[in-house]
Amino acid sequence: QVFTYNRVEIQVKPSAKVKNGAPMSIICHADVSKTTDFQLNHNFTIFKNGKLVFMTVTDREDARYDIPAARSSHTGDYKCAVKAGSKAEDSKSLHVQVTGMTKPILTAEKVEVLEGEVVKLHCELPEEEPPLYFFFQKIKINSEPEEKKIFEAYRNFSVMDFFVEEGDNVLQFYCSCGRFVPGILERSQQSNKIVVTVREPFIKPTLSARPSSNITEGDRIQFECSTVVARMRDIEIILQKNRTILKGVRDEKLLKYSTVATLEDSGEYLCKVEQERASKTTKLNVVVSELFPRPILAASMKNLDENRELTLSCSINSLHRANFSVFRKNSSGDIWLKNSRNLTMRVSVNDTGSYFCKAEVKGIVKQSKPVVINVFAPVSKPTLSVVSGLPEVVLGKTLQLICRSAMGTPPITFTFYKGNKVKEIVVNDTYATFWDENIRQDDKRGYKCEAKNNHSSGTKTSNILNVTVIVPIRNASLGSIPYGEVEDGSETAFLCSVREGSWPIHFRIFRKTDREVLLFEKSENADRVMWRKEAMSRQDTGTYYCMASNRANVDVRSQPITISVILASWQKGIIAAFVLLPLAGAAALAVWWFLCKKKK
Repeated sequence: QVFTYNRVEIQVKPSAKVKNGAPMSIICHADVSKTTDFQLNHNFTIFKNGKLVFMTVTDREDARYDIPAARSSHTGDYKCAVKAGSKAEDSKSLHVQVTGMTKPILTAEKVEVLEGEVVKLHCELPEEEPPLYFFFQKIKINSEPEEKKIFEAYRNFSVMDFFVEEGDNVLQFYCSCGRFVPGILERSQQSNKIVVTVREPFIKPTLSARPSSNITEGDRIQFECSTVVARMRDIEIILQKNRTILKGVRDEKLLKYSTVATLEDSGEYLCKVEQERASKTTKLNVVVSELFPRPILAASMKNLDENRELTLSCSINSLHRANFSVFRKNSSGDIWLKNSRNLTMRVSVNDTGSYFCKAEVKGIVKQSKPVVINVFAPVSKPTLSVVSGLPEVVLGKTLQLICRSAMGTPPITFTFYKGNKVKEIVVNDTYATFWDENIRQDDKRGYKCEAKNNHSSGTKTSNILNVTVIVPIRNASLGSIPYGEVEDGSETAFLCSVREGSWPIHFRIFRKTDREVLLFEKSENADRVMWRKEAMSRQDTGTYYCMASNRANVDVRSQPITISVILASWQKGIIAAFVLLPLAGAAALAVWWFLCKKKK
């Protein structure tokens, strides 16, 4: 019983493109060759998009998967496989497309609602399979349709809520569905129409102002806002101006609000009635005319010396009868000074500040713009000094000066002079600094500063500050007498000198062997120093150098010199005597021995 599968084919009847709702059959055919006529059972499996959808076992060479009514969910790539014993064969893939979708069914929880309520919709495709897209539409008169979309991955139905807004009357709702087929979104036809009737829970409120919406400040104005409601529960009336709530009442049909009108009360007022999600508003524009203009505070002087007399006067244009008060601003609260139109006082520095006045007519109080009064104490004679302390600066460096005035009302203007030339002008409170960069040796060394403020006493000048320019050490050198070789026990003079540098100069002489040893140290008001070493010894052999420094705080090191300590002349004579005497004795003994031998 030998057999083989020649090929496996798959086909769709009536065709690979079927209309939605039409019958469809997927047929799998196996072409088999056998040696003899024996019964062979074939295991047929049909897959859609890789998922098993049909399976059967038969001795026939064909298998048929019947779909009575094709739906869009049946669109996909189909493939069949045949297996018998250990042998199996697959067909090629075949794409099947079902065009069109069934009409969805739309239902609503209620078909009569109030403004502010929610319409709950249910859209379903009973004969389709997920995943599906659902589209809900809300249509009202003279408005663009509102559409909402939702994706359902595991259900063939969806629910959606639509808020009923103010002004909605009769609403129409539809739904449709869609599914992605390769490259496009295929949508169904629209569902049945649902008509929802909307009723008002309350009428638009009325807002009025008494005695009129055009009044004069100081008059009392009363606002009334009312509405007619279908049910009183949870009704709320709110009166607003520029987003500020003036008053609100709950479970009442009328709101009243009264106040004394001021210029700030001019503007648009809004009455809002709310019940659950429903809301209606009415606006009213109110104009408040000015009873009297804002007062003006005048000062006899705004900048004045201490101990001078200051007069403040408060007035109103075209109005003479009013209650006036003068105040001074303070961070912890305004300070009352006097209930009067005029205020005269002798000022001190502590009276510097901001002043204003108030005027009252018919209970309306208005405040003037503030007037700033500055009282000045004279500046004291400034002191000029170097920030680093000593009145000196290193050549080429920056000199930082500070000018201080211990007394005087700020702001103070400081002027720096180098010689008779103005170098910088600085405005500050009590001090100012000045940087003179890249000091040269031929610079003028006399500095001074001036200080002045708005006091009438004028400018004060500091004493002249003379600054010393410190020239750094340059080119240190070390020499010795004698130079190079020195006899043991003799005196050696070392001379350390510099080519340039401000006095005093600090000299140091070192010997370097396996370590550095300080031998001599001295400060001199000269450009050189000499050190005498009285008795040199063999231990003094080594390398010598010197270092020089001054107030520029830079150590300058000389080139090293080498000193070798050798034997003195008398030491060499002793050594020669000890060496030559034995040699002379040996020579005499040899001569004697030779002569004696010759005689024999």
